[in-house]
Amino acid sequence: MPDTAIMDRNHLAEFLRSKRDRLRPEDVGLSVHGPRRAPGLKREEVARLANISVEYYSRLEQARGSNPSGRVLIELAHALRLSSDERSHLFSLAGVAAESPAGASSEVPLSVLSLLDHATDMAAIVLNACYDIIAWNLPAVTLFEDFGALEAPRRNLVYRHFLDHDPVSRHYGLAIAEEFGPFAAGRLRAAAGRYPNDTRISTVITTLYARSPEFARLWDRGVVEVGFHEYKAMHHPVVGRLNVDCVPVRDHFLVCFTAPPGSPAYYALRLLSAPAAGARS
Repeated sequence: MPDTAIMDRNHLAEFLRSKRDRLRPEDVGLSVHGPRRAPGLKREEVARLANISVEYYSRLEQARGSNPSGRVLIELAHALRLSSDERSHLFSLAGVAAESPAGASSEVPLSVLSLLDHATDMAAIVLNACYDIIAWNLPAVTLFEDFGALEAPRRNLVYRHFLDHDPVSRHYGLAIAEEFGPFAAGRLRAAAGRYPNDTRISTVITTLYARSPEFARLWDRGVVEVGFHEYKAMHHPVVGRLNVDCVPVRDHFLVCFTAPPGSPAYYALRLLSAPAAGARS
């Protein structure tokens, strides 16, 4: 992605610091351990969420960094939960042309982020068209794991399904192993058709085709899937059986893990959510 203007390092640094300072760890699904000297995110937390080095992010905030690529800016926009206007401003400050609308969006609407933040009785995650986990709330961390601490490939559900040999690690106990592969391959083909120039989608497909015989076999079938999972079952070692509701938003999935009110799993989920609720106060 070529630069189209001069990078405004000072204003970019100020903008990044201001957006980092406005966020709390729980706003981006990170656990809080012990007292913090400042209310905002730490630099290393932003860097981890954006999949870049702490050193490089620190240089950007110090107005010393080299010109970031469009991909880095997209990841920073995710990490800092920027709105559409804020994202455009970020690209402008960096002197980079805004990302092509032909690409699949990984921007999580503010309304969905607000829903995640206030949903303390259910675990919820948001997936993009490539099956990257791009947002989550604290109950999801207590139910599954700390997504913010994972390397990028471990936050991608299709990588986990097709490349991880541990059946428990692949799906967190969700009873979807047999049907997930064909479904995911079909949705990736549909996404590739909608966004033929999206490098992230093509990279995921190319990697899986080269490394997973299962994916290669499914891909060669040519199935296109545009539907979605509505209700699925999950078995958790602590809270037992849960119901899974999936809400589609075209290129995104909001996946909510709920249990019938009054059931043992319902009270177990409330118990798991208690530490998360305490962290928000």
